[in-house]
Amino acid sequence: MVFPILYSDRFLDHQTGGMHPERSSRLTATVNALKATPWADQLEWRSPSPVTAERTMAAISRVHTPEYCDLIAGIAEGGGGMLDGDTLLSTASYDVARLAVSACLDGIDLVADRNSPAFALVRPPGHHTEPARGMGFCLLSSVAIAAQYALDSGQAQRVAILDWDVHHGNGTQAAIDGNPAIVFCSLHQFPHYPGTGRADDRGSIGNSLNIPMPMGATIEAYRTQFETKVRPFFTEFQPDLLIVSAGYDANRDDMLAGIELLPEDFGELTRFCLELTPKVLFVLEGGYNLPSLSESVVATIEACLKH
Repeated sequence: MVFPILYSDRFLDHQTGGMHPERSSRLTATVNALKATPWADQLEWRSPSPVTAERTMAAISRVHTPEYCDLIAGIAEGGGGMLDGDTLLSTASYDVARLAVSACLDGIDLVADRNSPAFALVRPPGHHTEPARGMGFCLLSSVAIAAQYALDSGQAQRVAILDWDVHHGNGTQAAIDGNPAIVFCSLHQFPHYPGTGRADDRGSIGNSLNIPMPMGATIEAYRTQFETKVRPFFTEFQPDLLIVSAGYDANRDDMLAGIELLPEDFGELTRFCLELTPKVLFVLEGGYNLPSLSESVVATIEACLKH
Protein backbone atom coordinates (compact mmCIF):
# COMPACT_ATOMS: atom_id res chain seq x y z
CA MET A 1 0.00 0.00 0.00
CA VAL A 2 1.18 3.51 -0.84
CA PHE A 3 -0.12 6.21 1.47
CA PRO A 4 -0.57 9.75 0.07
CA ILE A 5 0.38 12.82 2.10
CA LEU A 6 -0.64 16.25 0.81
CA TYR A 7 2.11 18.61 1.84
CA SER A 8 4.05 21.69 0.70
CA ASP A 9 6.93 23.66 2.19
CA ARG A 10 4.78 26.69 1.40
CA PHE A 11 2.81 25.82 4.53
CA LEU A 12 5.85 26.99 6.52
CA ASP A 13 5.42 30.52 5.12
CA HIS A 14 2.46 31.26 7.40
CA GLN A 15 4.66 33.02 9.94
CA THR A 16 3.36 33.37 13.49
CA GLY A 17 6.58 33.99 15.37
CA GLY A 18 8.76 31.53 17.24
CA MET A 19 6.80 31.75 20.50
CA HIS A 20 3.34 31.15 19.03
CA PRO A 21 2.03 27.60 19.63
CA GLU A 22 0.88 27.26 16.02
CA ARG A 23 4.32 27.59 14.43
CA SER A 24 5.98 26.20 11.32
CA SER A 25 8.15 23.76 13.32
CA ARG A 26 5.00 21.71 13.90
CA LEU A 27 5.21 20.59 10.29
CA THR A 28 8.98 20.26 10.01
CA ALA A 29 9.05 18.02 13.09
CA THR A 30 6.25 15.87 11.70
CA VAL A 31 7.79 15.58 8.23
CA ASN A 32 11.13 14.57 9.75
CA ALA A 33 9.47 11.95 11.94
CA LEU A 34 7.60 10.44 8.99
CA LYS A 35 10.71 10.30 6.84
CA ALA A 36 12.52 8.46 9.64
CA THR A 37 9.98 5.61 9.90
CA PRO A 38 10.78 2.09 8.68
CA TRP A 39 7.94 2.43 6.18
CA ALA A 40 8.94 5.81 4.78
CA ASP A 41 9.24 4.29 1.31
CA GLN A 42 5.48 3.65 1.38
CA LEU A 43 4.69 7.36 1.68
CA GLU A 44 3.65 9.25 -1.43
CA TRP A 45 4.40 12.93 -0.91
CA ARG A 46 2.10 15.00 -3.13
CA SER A 47 2.19 18.77 -3.65
CA PRO A 48 -1.20 20.51 -3.57
CA SER A 49 -2.75 21.69 -6.79
CA PRO A 50 -2.27 25.42 -7.47
CA VAL A 51 -4.96 27.72 -6.11
CA THR A 52 -7.45 28.62 -8.84
CA ALA A 53 -10.58 30.72 -9.03
CA GLU A 54 -12.57 27.94 -10.67
CA ARG A 55 -11.81 25.27 -8.08
CA THR A 56 -10.27 26.56 -4.85
CA MET A 57 -11.99 29.91 -4.61
CA ALA A 58 -15.31 28.46 -5.77
CA ALA A 59 -15.08 25.88 -2.97
CA ILE A 60 -14.14 28.52 -0.38
CA SER A 61 -17.09 30.67 -1.46
CA ARG A 62 -19.48 27.81 -0.65
CA VAL A 63 -18.57 28.20 3.04
CA HIS A 64 -17.13 31.68 3.68
CA THR A 65 -18.61 35.10 3.00
CA PRO A 66 -16.89 37.39 0.49
CA GLU A 67 -16.53 40.01 3.22
CA TYR A 68 -14.57 37.65 5.44
CA CYS A 69 -12.25 36.59 2.63
CA ASP A 70 -11.68 40.25 1.76
CA LEU A 71 -10.87 40.95 5.42
CA ILE A 72 -8.13 38.35 5.77
CA ALA A 73 -6.79 39.10 2.29
CA GLY A 74 -6.54 42.77 3.25
CA ILE A 75 -4.70 42.04 6.49
CA ALA A 76 -2.16 39.90 4.65
CA GLU A 77 -1.70 42.37 1.83
CA GLY A 78 -1.21 45.15 4.37
CA GLY A 79 1.81 43.40 5.84
CA GLY A 80 0.05 41.09 8.26
CA GLY A 81 -1.58 41.64 11.63
CA MET A 82 -3.94 40.26 14.23
CA LEU A 83 -7.31 38.80 13.33
CA ASP A 84 -8.13 38.34 17.01
CA GLY A 85 -6.16 38.07 20.24
CA ASP A 86 -4.40 34.84 19.28
CA THR A 87 -4.87 34.58 15.51
CA LEU A 88 -2.43 36.42 13.31
CA LEU A 89 -1.53 36.67 9.66
CA SER A 90 1.77 37.30 7.90
CA THR A 91 1.98 38.55 4.33
CA ALA A 92 1.80 34.99 2.96
CA SER A 93 -0.89 33.69 5.31
CA TYR A 94 -3.95 34.09 3.07
CA ASP A 95 -2.16 32.42 0.16
CA VAL A 96 -0.99 29.60 2.42
CA ALA A 97 -4.47 29.09 3.87
CA ARG A 98 -5.91 28.83 0.37
CA LEU A 99 -3.21 26.33 -0.58
CA ALA A 100 -4.17 24.29 2.49
CA VAL A 101 -7.74 24.24 1.19
CA SER A 102 -6.47 23.09 -2.20
CA ALA A 103 -4.57 20.26 -0.50
CA CYS A 104 -7.77 19.15 1.20
CA LEU A 105 -9.68 19.20 -2.09
CA ASP A 106 -6.93 17.07 -3.63
CA GLY A 107 -7.29 14.75 -0.66
CA ILE A 108 -11.00 14.33 -1.36
CA ASP A 109 -10.23 13.48 -4.98
CA LEU A 110 -7.61 10.90 -3.95
CA VAL A 111 -9.72 9.23 -1.28
CA ALA A 112 -12.72 9.00 -3.59
CA ASP A 113 -10.69 7.71 -6.53
CA ARG A 114 -8.58 5.17 -4.63
CA ASN A 115 -11.12 4.08 -2.02
CA SER A 116 -8.40 4.42 0.62
CA PRO A 117 -7.24 7.01 3.18
CA ALA A 118 -4.98 10.05 2.79
CA PHE A 119 -3.53 12.72 5.08
CA ALA A 120 -3.50 16.48 4.44
CA LEU A 121 -0.50 17.71 6.43
CA VAL A 122 -1.43 21.38 6.35
CA ARG A 123 -1.45 24.61 8.28
CA PRO A 124 -2.93 26.96 9.34
CA PRO A 125 -5.65 24.88 11.00
CA GLY A 126 -9.27 25.63 10.24
CA HIS A 127 -11.90 24.11 12.51
CA HIS A 128 -12.54 27.25 14.58
CA THR A 129 -13.24 29.42 11.50
CA GLU A 130 -16.92 30.22 11.15
CA PRO A 131 -18.33 31.39 7.79
CA ALA A 132 -17.76 35.06 8.62
CA ARG A 133 -15.21 34.96 11.47
CA GLY A 134 -11.75 33.50 12.01
CA MET A 135 -10.44 32.69 15.47
CA GLY A 136 -8.36 30.22 17.46
CA PHE A 137 -5.31 30.17 15.14
CA CYS A 138 -7.63 29.33 12.20
CA LEU A 139 -8.14 31.23 8.93
CA LEU A 140 -10.21 29.08 6.52
CA SER A 141 -12.51 26.22 7.44
CA SER A 142 -10.69 23.62 5.34
CA VAL A 143 -12.59 20.54 6.55
CA ALA A 144 -16.03 22.08 6.05
CA ILE A 145 -14.95 23.35 2.63
CA ALA A 146 -13.70 19.88 1.69
CA ALA A 147 -16.96 18.26 2.84
CA GLN A 148 -19.05 20.60 0.71
CA TYR A 149 -16.68 20.08 -2.23
CA ALA A 150 -17.13 16.31 -1.97
CA LEU A 151 -20.89 16.79 -2.30
CA ASP A 152 -20.72 19.42 -5.03
CA SER A 153 -18.33 17.33 -7.12
CA GLY A 154 -20.54 14.26 -6.85
CA GLN A 155 -17.83 12.23 -5.12
CA ALA A 156 -20.00 11.64 -2.06
CA GLN A 157 -23.66 11.81 -1.17
CA ARG A 158 -23.24 11.67 2.62
CA VAL A 159 -20.18 13.08 4.36
CA ALA A 160 -19.32 12.54 8.02
CA ILE A 161 -16.86 14.75 9.91
CA LEU A 162 -15.13 13.54 13.07
CA ASP A 163 -13.26 16.16 15.10
CA TRP A 164 -10.96 14.64 17.72
CA ASP A 165 -9.04 17.88 18.36
CA VAL A 166 -9.12 18.76 22.05
CA HIS A 167 -11.03 21.98 21.26
CA HIS A 168 -14.58 22.02 19.95
CA GLY A 169 -14.80 22.59 16.20
CA ASN A 170 -17.22 25.47 16.45
CA GLY A 171 -16.40 26.75 12.98
CA THR A 172 -17.00 23.41 11.30
CA GLN A 173 -20.28 22.95 13.11
CA ALA A 174 -21.44 26.43 12.12
CA ALA A 175 -20.48 25.81 8.49
CA ILE A 176 -22.34 22.52 8.12
CA ASP A 177 -25.37 23.42 10.25
CA GLY A 178 -28.62 22.75 8.45
CA ASN A 179 -27.07 20.53 5.76
CA PRO A 180 -28.68 17.08 5.94
CA ALA A 181 -25.95 15.57 3.71
CA ILE A 182 -23.25 16.23 6.34
CA VAL A 183 -23.01 15.12 9.96
CA PHE A 184 -20.49 16.40 12.48
CA CYS A 185 -19.19 14.79 15.67
CA SER A 186 -16.73 16.45 18.04
CA LEU A 187 -15.08 15.01 21.15
CA HIS A 188 -13.45 17.83 23.09
CA GLN A 189 -12.39 18.93 26.54
CA PHE A 190 -15.20 20.85 28.24
CA PRO A 191 -15.32 23.40 29.70
CA HIS A 192 -12.48 24.73 27.58
CA TYR A 193 -11.80 27.07 24.65
CA PRO A 194 -13.85 28.17 22.73
CA GLY A 195 -16.65 27.49 25.23
CA THR A 196 -18.99 25.84 22.73
CA GLY A 197 -19.89 22.22 22.17
CA ARG A 198 -22.28 21.36 24.97
CA ALA A 199 -23.82 17.90 24.84
CA ASP A 200 -27.28 19.33 24.23
CA ASP A 201 -26.14 21.30 21.17
CA ARG A 202 -27.22 19.14 18.24
CA GLY A 203 -27.44 21.94 15.67
CA SER A 204 -30.58 23.24 14.01
CA ILE A 205 -31.51 19.91 12.38
CA GLY A 206 -29.78 17.44 14.71
CA ASN A 207 -26.82 16.72 12.42
CA SER A 208 -24.21 17.50 15.09
CA LEU A 209 -23.13 15.30 17.99
CA ASN A 210 -21.05 17.00 20.66
CA ILE A 211 -19.32 14.85 23.26
CA PRO A 212 -17.74 16.89 26.07
CA MET A 213 -14.77 15.13 27.70
CA PRO A 214 -13.62 15.93 31.25
CA MET A 215 -10.09 17.04 32.05
CA GLY A 216 -7.92 14.00 32.64
CA ALA A 217 -9.86 11.73 30.27
CA THR A 218 -7.84 8.79 28.93
CA ILE A 219 -8.25 6.43 25.98
CA GLU A 220 -10.62 4.30 28.07
CA ALA A 221 -13.09 7.19 28.24
CA TYR A 222 -12.71 7.87 24.53
CA ARG A 223 -13.17 4.18 23.72
CA THR A 224 -16.45 4.16 25.64
CA GLN A 225 -17.73 7.25 23.85
CA PHE A 226 -16.75 5.88 20.44
CA GLU A 227 -18.57 2.61 21.02
CA THR A 228 -21.70 3.97 22.69
CA LYS A 229 -22.21 7.28 20.86
CA VAL A 230 -19.92 7.91 17.88
CA ARG A 231 -20.33 4.55 16.15
CA PRO A 232 -24.16 4.50 16.39
CA PHE A 233 -24.34 8.13 15.20
CA PHE A 234 -22.24 7.48 12.12
CA THR A 235 -23.66 4.02 11.43
CA GLU A 236 -27.19 5.40 11.30
CA PHE A 237 -26.06 8.10 8.85
CA GLN A 238 -24.12 5.62 6.65
CA PRO A 239 -21.49 8.03 5.29
CA ASP A 240 -19.68 7.22 2.07
CA LEU A 241 -16.83 9.56 3.05
CA LEU A 242 -15.29 10.51 6.41
CA ILE A 243 -13.17 13.58 7.05
CA VAL A 244 -11.24 13.72 10.32
CA SER A 245 -10.23 17.01 11.90
CA ALA A 246 -7.08 15.39 13.21
CA GLY A 247 -5.93 17.59 16.03
CA TYR A 248 -3.36 16.11 18.39
CA ASP A 249 -3.62 18.53 21.31
CA ALA A 250 -5.52 15.94 23.35
CA ASN A 251 -2.10 14.41 24.04
CA ARG A 252 -1.01 14.23 27.66
CA ASP A 253 2.08 16.35 26.99
CA ASP A 254 0.28 19.14 25.11
CA MET A 255 0.47 22.49 26.86
CA LEU A 256 -2.90 23.88 25.78
CA ALA A 257 -5.27 21.36 27.34
CA GLY A 258 -5.70 18.64 29.95
CA ILE A 259 -6.69 15.42 28.20
CA GLU A 260 -4.46 12.38 28.83
CA LEU A 261 -4.21 10.60 25.47
CA LEU A 262 -0.91 9.09 24.33
CA PRO A 263 0.38 9.16 20.74
CA GLU A 264 -0.35 5.45 20.22
CA ASP A 265 -3.98 6.04 21.22
CA PHE A 266 -4.52 7.87 17.95
CA GLY A 267 -3.73 4.64 16.16
CA GLU A 268 -6.74 3.09 17.89
CA LEU A 269 -8.95 6.05 16.95
CA THR A 270 -7.71 5.73 13.37
CA ARG A 271 -8.63 2.05 13.22
CA PHE A 272 -12.12 2.97 14.40
CA CYS A 273 -12.43 5.42 11.50
CA LEU A 274 -11.30 2.84 8.96
CA GLU A 275 -13.92 0.40 10.23
CA LEU A 276 -16.59 2.92 9.22
CA THR A 277 -15.31 3.43 5.68
CA PRO A 278 -12.00 3.09 3.82
CA LYS A 279 -12.59 6.56 2.41
CA VAL A 280 -11.04 8.70 5.15
CA LEU A 281 -9.27 12.03 4.74
CA PHE A 282 -7.27 13.10 7.79
CA VAL A 283 -6.63 16.86 8.00
CA LEU A 284 -4.18 18.25 10.55
CA GLU A 285 -5.68 20.68 13.05
CA GLY A 286 -4.03 21.33 16.46
CA GLY A 287 -1.21 19.69 18.38
CA TYR A 288 1.54 21.84 19.85
CA ASN A 289 3.97 19.57 21.68
CA LEU A 290 6.32 18.66 18.83
CA PRO A 291 7.28 15.12 19.92
CA SER A 292 3.69 14.16 20.77
CA LEU A 293 2.36 15.72 17.58
CA SER A 294 4.82 13.99 15.29
CA GLU A 295 4.51 10.63 17.09
CA SER A 296 0.71 10.85 16.87
CA VAL A 297 0.72 11.54 13.14
CA VAL A 298 3.09 8.60 12.73
CA ALA A 299 0.68 6.41 14.74
CA THR A 300 -2.24 7.55 12.58
CA ILE A 301 -0.55 6.78 9.28
CA GLU A 302 0.96 3.52 10.54
CA ALA A 303 -2.53 2.34 11.51
CA CYS A 304 -3.70 3.12 7.96
CA LEU A 305 -0.82 1.19 6.42
CA LYS A 306 -1.51 -1.85 8.60
CA HIS A 307 -5.29 -1.87 8.19
